[in-house]
Amino acid sequence: MQKLATQFTLIFASVIVSTILVVSQAQLRLGFYSETCPNAETIIREVVQKAVANDPRNAAILLRLQFHDCFVQGCDGSILIREDEDGELKAPGNLGVGGLDIIESAKARLEQVCPGIVSCADVVALAARDAVSLVNGPFYHVPTGRRDGRLSKMSLAQKLPDVDDSIDVIKFKFRVKGLSDQDLVLLSAGAHTIGVTACFFMQKRLYNFSGGGGSDPGINPGFLQKLKAKCPVNGDVNVRIPLDWSTQNVFDVEIMRNIRDGTAVIASDARLYDDPETRQIVDSYAASQEATSFHQDFADAMVKMGNIGVKTGSRGEIRRVCSAVN
Repeated sequence: MQKLATQFTLIFASVIVSTILVVSQAQLRLGFYSETCPNAETIIREVVQKAVANDPRNAAILLRLQFHDCFVQGCDGSILIREDEDGELKAPGNLGVGGLDIIESAKARLEQVCPGIVSCADVVALAARDAVSLVNGPFYHVPTGRRDGRLSKMSLAQKLPDVDDSIDVIKFKFRVKGLSDQDLVLLSAGAHTIGVTACFFMQKRLYNFSGGGGSDPGINPGFLQKLKAKCPVNGDVNVRIPLDWSTQNVFDVEIMRNIRDGTAVIASDARLYDDPETRQIVDSYAASQEATSFHQDFADAMVKMGNIGVKTGSRGEIRRVCSAVN
C-alpha cells in the first residue's frame, strides 16, 4: 500500500510540474527581444565566442551553469546572485560552478545598448546554447522572455542531483522537474560529452564505493587504473580530469559509448547503466553511426529544461547586474 501511495505521489507531482512547464512555455516565445533589443542574441554570442576561443572548457562551464540554475527555483538566474553569504552558489551541489564572469560581461554589453531589457536568466539560457554550438553541438532556437528571480538561498539548492546518488534517486529528482528518463540521459550524461571534473568527486567511486572501501565494480579494470593514476587516494582532490576521456572539448555521442563500455568517469553517468530504461536509451545512442538524433534530442531536452519554473510577465525583475537584485 505504501509503495502504491509513493507511485501515486510521483505521478501526481509529474502531472503538476508538466502542467507548469506547458504554461511557462506558452509565455516564452522566440524572438522576444526582436523589437526591444534586436541585437541581444548577437551580443551574447560574440561574448561567448570570445570566451570559448580563449578557453574551450568554458563551453562546458556555461552549459553546466544553466543546468544548476534551472534545477533550483527554475530558470531565473538566481544562481548568479552573490550578494548574500548564504546564496545558492554556496551549496555543496554547486561546488565548482563557474562562468558567472562571462554572463556578467554579456549583461554589461547589453545594458549599454538596451538597458533594463534583457534578463540575466535569458543570458544564461542563450549563452549555454551558443557554447554548445561552438564545440560541434547543435544550434537550437531558445524561447525567451524569462525574468530574474530575487531570492537565492543555499538551503534551496540542497536537493540538486548528486554525483553519488543512486539511479532511483537521480530519476526521482528529474521526474519532479517534469523531465523524462530520456531527458535525464541527455541532460546528465549527454552534457558530459564536454568538460572536466575534479578528483574531489571521484573519491567515493574509486576508494569507498557504497561504503565498502573498494572501487565501483562497474568500472572497466583497465580504465580504473587510469583513473586511480590521475586521482590517487592521497592526491590533490582539485586535479581536473576530462569527463569524456577521448574528446573532452567536442560535443559528440562518445560519452554514451563510454557508459556502455564501463569507461564513464563519474558515478552518476555510470549509474545510468544500472537501470533497464536508461540503459536502453544509452545503448540506442551508443549504437548510432551518426549524431543527428543525439544532437536533435539534446536540443529538445535543453529547451524543455529551459522552461522549468520560469518567471514571466509581472513576476520577477530585470536585474541591472546579474550578481545582485535591483
